[in-house]
Formats: sequence, structure tokens, C-alpha cells
Amino acid sequence: MKRFCILFLIGIYSCTGAFAGEARVFRATIPRLVADTDTVTRKQSLSAGVSVGSDAQFFGRTGPVKYPFWSADMIYNAKSGFFVYGSVYKVFTSAPLIDETDAGAGYLYRFSSKFTGNLSYTRFFFNKNALVIKSASSNDINFSNSYDWKILKSTVTFDYLFGQESDFFVSINNSKYFETNWSIFDDKDYLSFNPGFNIIMGTQNFVQKYAQNHPGNYEHNRAVHVDDIFLQPPPIYPQYAAYDSEFRTLNYSIKLPIAYNRPHYTLEFAYKYSVPVNVKGIFNNHRESFYNLTFYYVFY
Repeated sequence: MKRFCILFLIGIYSCTGAFAGEARVFRATIPRLVADTDTVTRKQSLSAGVSVGSDAQFFGRTGPVKYPFWSADMIYNAKSGFFVYGSVYKVFTSAPLIDETDAGAGYLYRFSSKFTGNLSYTRFFFNKNALVIKSASSNDINFSNSYDWKILKSTVTFDYLFGQESDFFVSINNSKYFETNWSIFDDKDYLSFNPGFNIIMGTQNFVQKYAQNHPGNYEHNRAVHVDDIFLQPPPIYPQYAAYDSEFRTLNYSIKLPIAYNRPHYTLEFAYKYSVPVNVKGIFNNHRESFYNLTFYYVFY
């Protein structure tokens, strides 16, 4: 698994987020929460992963309360560079059995040993009672390019999301991957690290659309009696709508993942410290620590 990468990462998830997570369970800015080992090789493989996270984040924004979650993903990579994937996503505190199901496809390419990238499309399917904040967007076109400077690896990712609302994001990540040259239990395992610093810029029309779709699950910048939250619709301020449609810096974050690797599987724990900026209106986002645990297995 040393030279294996799933460069599509909910979300992310990841982020996403995941679930990066960022989501996906195979990417943080949208798409998913996959382990951060990210070197590319053209090798046919099938990988399956499961991830658990302390809170769901979507392009630097979180919901009105913490939404811990789990997700499961599967990705097939062809030797040609094409890949297809699917995932399911569940918020622990929500009523639906499954909050979200994703399906997508893309292409991994390599211009040189230092310059790689991918292009993908993801379709999100949400339960009508889902609490996930990205539920206003049902489609994502993702374009990502990475260059390895040896000192660090720089990645620029463009995401266009559309559905009930449309948003455009640019994420810039600088990271440094390294691994131990010694083993833990035998000569087939090792630890890997991939600390990074990430900046997210974009629009945030999804914020007000989420509030409209979930009138009982929001908070805003004034004191409200708890009963009123569930009896009254959320306030929709025109000035917030205009503000949310402007392209701005949304979030700064640092991520510190550590992974235990064997030839066919990886177990990773990641800590992320997130600093949202230019927050105004419906959500009172604040600085937050995120914890994610991811396991995935690769079949060659």
C-alpha cells in the first residue's frame, strides 16, 4: 500500500468528509475521509473503507450542533486511471437509517512523477430527513492537481456544486508525506504521516438553503426561546443571501494524520483544527477540533 493512492477525497468527504472531510469517506473537501497516503500508481485495485468522525464538516462549515457520523466507501481503480466509487453516510443523531448515498466516477492522470491530478463527478442522494449540511447540493464536479516539490506537496482543488443551490470552491493544501524506515511488528508494516495546512475559499449559498430546509435545526446571532426554534421558520435576511453568494475565504485548517500500514490495509487516526472565517448569518461556526478514525482495505 506504500505506493497506492485514492486521490479522490466528501468529501470531500472525508470530508467531505467527509468527510476531505473534509467529505467524503474518500476525500476531505468533499467527498470523503480516506487515509492521507496519496502517491499514485497505475494498478488495478478494489478498496473498501469505513470511517468514523466527531463532526460533519462541509467546505469549512458545520451544522448548528455537532453531527458525529460514520461512513463506508468502495472504490474500483482501473489500470487506465479511471475509477468508480460509491459510499453511504450516516449521522448518529439523525432519524434516517442512511442519511446520504453517493455514486461517482473519475479519472486519475499523471503528467510526470511530480505532477498528478484527477477529474471526477459525484452524485449525492439524500434522505429527506437528513441533517447533513451539504444536502442543498446534489452534484459535484471536482478537478484537482498536485505538484510534489519534495519539501512539500501542493494541491489545488476546484469544486463546482449544484442542485438546490450552486456554489464554487477553491481549496489549497500543502502537506508533507513521510513514513518510517522501521517496522512495528514485522518487516511488512510501517507508520506514515501526512501533516498539512489547508485554505478553503468559495461561496456559501448552501448555508441559507440548509436553514430553509431544516427550520428546526439552526441557530442565528440572537437569543431565541428554545420553543420558538421549532415553532417559527428561520429568518432569511437578504443581506446574508448577498453575502453568502460572494467568493470569500471560508476556512483555515491544519491536519495531523498518523496511519498504521500493512500491504493491504491502513488504519489512520487524524486530528484537524479548523478556523472558520467570514461567518455571518444563520450559523455561529467557531474554531473546532475534529477527530477521524479510518480503516480501508485494498484488494489487488
